[in-house]
Amino acid sequence: MVMAMTEEREHLDWETYGVAARELAALVADDGYQPDIILAIARGGLFVAGSLGYALSVKNLYVMNVEFYTGVDERLDVPTTLPPYLDKFDLTDSNVLIADDVADTGHTLRHVHDFCADVVGDVRSACLYEKSHSLIKCEYVWKRTDQWIEFPWSTMPPLVGGGVVDA
Repeated sequence: MVMAMTEEREHLDWETYGVAARELAALVADDGYQPDIILAIARGGLFVAGSLGYALSVKNLYVMNVEFYTGVDERLDVPTTLPPYLDKFDLTDSNVLIADDVADTGHTLRHVHDFCADVVGDVRSACLYEKSHSLIKCEYVWKRTDQWIEFPWSTMPPLVGGGVVDA
C-alpha cells in the first residue's frame, strides 16, 4: 500500500523532540507499565529508545534493524530484518517496550511484534507519531498525524555515502 504524500509536512526540531520524548515517557510511566527491555527499531527508533531508557530508568536497550523504507514514500514489499540479528532468548518472559519514531503503515511494528510474540511476557509500543492508517495501534503515542514527518536526524543530506534523506 503506497500512500500519496501531501505537500504539508510535520516538522520536528531537536528542541521539540526533547519535549516529545519526555512526554512520551510520561505516558508510559503514568500508565504504570514497567518495561524490562526497550527494543529500538533502527534507525529512527534508536533516538526514541535512548530517551525512553533514561526517562524510565531502563538500561536494557536492544536493537532490531528493520528495513522497509527505501526513500521518501518508497517502500519494500515487506519489512526485512537486517544483521546483526537479535536472539529471541534475550527477550524471554520480559516486558518489552518497542520504540520507534513513527508508526506509518504499521508493517515494521507488526514485524517486530510478531518476532516478540511467542517469547515475551508483555509487549507494547511507543512511538513519537502514529498515522491513522497504521496496522498497529501503539499503546503510547506523542502525536497523531497523517503528514510526512521531517525528523531532525534525517532532514539534512548525509555527509558521506550518498544515502537517501528521509529513509
